[in-house]
Amino acid sequence: MSELLTLDKVSKSFNGLKAVDCFSLALKSKELVGLIGPNGAGKTTIFNLISGLIEPTEGRIFFDGWEITHLKAHQIARLGIARTFQNIRLFKSLTVLENVMTACQLRRGYTIFEAVSRWPTFYKKERFLREEAMELLAEMNLADKATWRADSLPYGEQRRLEIARALALEPKLLLLDEPAAGMNPTETHELMEIINKLNTERGLTIFLIEHDMKVVMGICKRVVVLDYGVIIAEGPPEKVSLDPKVIEAYLGEVNA
Repeated sequence: MSELLTLDKVSKSFNGLKAVDCFSLALKSKELVGLIGPNGAGKTTIFNLISGLIEPTEGRIFFDGWEITHLKAHQIARLGIARTFQNIRLFKSLTVLENVMTACQLRRGYTIFEAVSRWPTFYKKERFLREEAMELLAEMNLADKATWRADSLPYGEQRRLEIARALALEPKLLLLDEPAAGMNPTETHELMEIINKLNTERGLTIFLIEHDMKVVMGICKRVVVLDYGVIIAEGPPEKVSLDPKVIEAYLGEVNA
């Protein structure tokens, strides 16, 4: 497998405080990797750096043969990186279907002229986008709620809707920021099956942040542990879970 994403000695400081310190990591195509660590370890900062919401203070980031260190978020998204957020960011007043269709339109929607003139091409593309969005909702087990307002969905289903919208961008790399947060055990199990399917059947490269260790240990092939912005352990989940530094910094805290 070739390297899809590379972070080379990346650091990020806020007002002199280093949130991420000399972080280096390579993700290969079709990998499913977990990023764990205590609150404030710098995990979401890493995702924000990869997705272009912020720029690194030092270091370089490469994706699929391109340097993306200083690219804007929309440019990085077009190259093939999509993400979800720790705090759900949906268009709450739109329907479930409309939320996914907005992302579909970004990739291959109609022009303003087509929308205003209502030419036949507009209706043809509209039908295509609707069908494509419905397929993604079915994949997330949300097709039966396509007409619901997004904010009327239970919390766990809002999480899955956000994933469906990210998939509408047809990413090569999917960043999931605490996808199981707020879910009950049944919802979490269903989410694990969906993520595993996206990785194994779609061949999608997935990098996820998660506090639920059952999720991380259950689906991730490799785990990276961050503490105070520095990698303290990396490897298969079974090995990482036994590392004394990890137990002290994170796992011990969870089991306390």
